[in-house]
Amino acid sequence: MMLKRLLLTPNCVRYSLLLFLIFTLNGLNAQVALRPFPQHSRYTAGTIKPNHLSQQQLDKQVTVFYYQWKHRYIKPGCNKNQFYVWFEKPGKECVSEGQGYGMIITALMAGYDKQAKTTYDGLYYYYKAHPAKTSAYLMAWAQVKNCKNLDRSTATDGDMDIAYSLLLADKQWGSKSGINYLQEAKNMMAAIMRYEINPKTFSVLLSDGSEHDSKDYYDMRASDFMPANFKAFESTSKTGKWQKVIDNNYRLFGYLQKTYSPEAGLVPDFIRGIDRKARPAQPKYMESVYDGYYNYNACRIPWRVATDYLLYGDKRAKDFVSPINRWIRQTTEGNPDNISAGYTLAGNDIKGRYFEALSFIAPFTVSAMVDQSNQQWLNKIWDYLVAFKVKDYDYYDNTIKMLDMIIVSGNYWRVE
Repeated sequence: MMLKRLLLTPNCVRYSLLLFLIFTLNGLNAQVALRPFPQHSRYTAGTIKPNHLSQQQLDKQVTVFYYQWKHRYIKPGCNKNQFYVWFEKPGKECVSEGQGYGMIITALMAGYDKQAKTTYDGLYYYYKAHPAKTSAYLMAWAQVKNCKNLDRSTATDGDMDIAYSLLLADKQWGSKSGINYLQEAKNMMAAIMRYEINPKTFSVLLSDGSEHDSKDYYDMRASDFMPANFKAFESTSKTGKWQKVIDNNYRLFGYLQKTYSPEAGLVPDFIRGIDRKARPAQPKYMESVYDGYYNYNACRIPWRVATDYLLYGDKRAKDFVSPINRWIRQTTEGNPDNISAGYTLAGNDIKGRYFEALSFIAPFTVSAMVDQSNQQWLNKIWDYLVAFKVKDYDYYDNTIKMLDMIIVSGNYWRVE
């Protein structure tokens, strides 16, 4: 009908209609996912997925939980066309950590979710509307009522996941229509390297507020080591600096395992003194009496590191998570119901086995994938993880569960 109308109209009008048609089609094409869910990615040879369920069943479990997660946690911002990931705790509406998680999840679920690009762009616009003090490419770490910034400092992990999501978005939708995702990712990576990476040790700073003479300049939140993210950053930037971050932090983690947790293989929430002899933080260093234990920050590490092996086959990743896999199977006697929400570095639970959290369970599910010897354990822990409903836990647990379900189902993919 549109083409027929073009043929019957004067040249000037015909030209205008043709332009309208071109831009309309381009707009529609920009919404098309180039790597739609499900992807059924090829992970490193020898890695495993749950094998007691079909691939279609795994995909279905992911999509069912995704729509529950999205309905609960994606909220409209205070300005038009903005969205944020709801923090679900009194006093805060959103944190950059959650914004990064949500942007990765949304980019990966595109294709199945026909509105994914609209949602992703809304999350992006919210991030851009809340810049940090140091850089317009970093995000102020927390927003309170009415989308007001709590302050304008950063949380490094949130920035690194947002940057990674922009690389995913570029591969998913391209960068030639609307937002230039690739350029935004490059700008953000440069800002992270400048303000959130220690140029001497190449460890990850706690935030952009760590100065050369500050007491925490050689300290680190262990869960900020994201080797798969960093490999994508290096592949994109080709500076060699991200490779130093990867290599130096693998050495750091190996030292901590050997020195402080030879049996369980765990690392603490916070690490201090990286420029001399790295050590676990003392109680109440930053957040709680458990800052030197394997607690609510470090619980993410098995997922972060194991993902590097799944996507890139880095032997250092498998070597790191393998003792953790052996220990968690032994200490729980092969029963996921015995996973506790917190451990000493010696592997003793600190809150009791009747206190559990998905933010601990889900990362152990990802780490189990690195070796075939974990097959029975992986099947059990997957079923255990999936059985929990959204109402059972809060934003942090449910969002880590969502992201890790995508990985374990075989639908995570590397940026190339």
